[in-house]
Amino acid sequence: MGKRIAAKITGVGGYVPPQVLTNADIAKLVDTDDQWIRERTGISERHIVEPGVATSHLATAAAQTVLEKTHTASEEIDLIIVATVTPDMLFPATACLVQNRIGASRAWGFDLSAACSGFVYALTVGAQFVGAGTQKKALVIGSDVMTSVLNYQDRATCVLFGDGAGAVLLEPTDRDDEGILDFVHDVDGSGGKYLYMPGGGSLHPASAETVEKKMHYIHQEGAQVFKYAVRRMAELACEMLERNGFTSKDLALVVPHQVSMSVIERLTSVMEYPIDRCMVTLDRFGNTAAASIPFALDLAIEEGRARVGDKVLLVGGAAGFSAAVVPLIL
Repeated sequence: MGKRIAAKITGVGGYVPPQVLTNADIAKLVDTDDQWIRERTGISERHIVEPGVATSHLATAAAQTVLEKTHTASEEIDLIIVATVTPDMLFPATACLVQNRIGASRAWGFDLSAACSGFVYALTVGAQFVGAGTQKKALVIGSDVMTSVLNYQDRATCVLFGDGAGAVLLEPTDRDDEGILDFVHDVDGSGGKYLYMPGGGSLHPASAETVEKKMHYIHQEGAQVFKYAVRRMAELACEMLERNGFTSKDLALVVPHQVSMSVIERLTSVMEYPIDRCMVTLDRFGNTAAASIPFALDLAIEEGRARVGDKVLLVGGAAGFSAAVVPLIL
């Protein structure tokens, strides 16, 4: 068994903006149709923000939901980590904006950028602080407004993403029958060229030229991303099960990153895990990047598909290339 982390998830909350963008709506913007999108992605609709609504607003809503559910006062929070690739701005960190909005006057925080693996990475980082005893209550949030970086002339990419946020509260535990059991993370930087946003950073600062060349949008080679995701997410998931002495049959639920139905189907096939016990939100919400796993976990708990004492496997992966797996007991 891997080294156990003395931290547990004591609350989960999610939020998506109310506006829904259906496949039929997208067909009015780009040359596509509902059947084409459903057959290739499994998505029927996604939620999108109104103008003026940013990542920090969604993150704040998810954080407030967790605080309300757990009856936690904002002043009790010690640490806030926000996983995102669509921050409101390069600085200050989105975590600072959330800290101010929820009134967490005692908390410090920072952002973590790891795209679709971001929440699982951030969860592991937060758990280290809590498990070490240096922080007692940490909010870990995955939040992205992916529509802010979508080119609605790129039909292969714009159909995939939606906006949303999910958050968890981490607290210490000294029990063996609950909490975060282990983790394994992976990056392959050679794949960075297949899923990235070239403009806006120090290499290509914003300019009239970068805007004209559409460098502030997601650029993706889907086939390359698919190859990595289906292979590495499955490999790491199986590694985690073996290392911790249990099989897929011991899992009450698998919560994968909602990248595509093809990837999720391949993951469950390799794990020999029934897909109907895998939490799938892709059809209703699309790929919400760092928000997809915590939002799906919150929905699973709300729907009674995951309960206290259940073994759950979180599996993330995509841009970077990156992948991340965390087994835990709720």
